[in-house]
Order: sequence, then C-alpha cells, then structure tokens
Amino acid sequence: MKFNIKVIPNVRKNSVLKEGDRLKVRVTAPAIRGKANKAAIEALAEYFNIKKNKIKIIRGERVREKVIEI
Repeated sequence: MKFNIKVIPNVRKNSVLKEGDRLKVRVTAPAIRGKANKAAIEALAEYFNIKKNKIKIIRGERVREKVIEI
C-alpha cells in the first residue's frame, strides 16, 4: 500500500493524524541528516502496529511531502 504523508519536524510530541487523503506525521526530531525521516518511520510503524522495516520512503527523502510504501 502507498500513502502520501507530510512530515512536520521539531514539534513537542510525536503524532500521526489523518488529514483528507494523506497522513500528517509530526515528529520531535529535527530535519537534519535524516533524523526526521527515521522518526517518521518509527511513528508510522507504531500507528499501523507493524515493524519499522516494513515501511519504505519511495519519494521525498529531502522534502516534507513524501510517498511511503508499506
């Protein structure tokens, strides 16, 4: 399954919210050296109750708008 997500770094608490047809992933990690991507994958794994290695970023490694595959 593919999902469009928007990652928002540097917030107080990690969360995943459904917003229309995409997910909004808020993470405490900064957007430096892939830390926000790693935190987003961890938050999504917890949200979907699956292992982290089952989630892959297909497009958008360096931008906030991403496409992930589960």
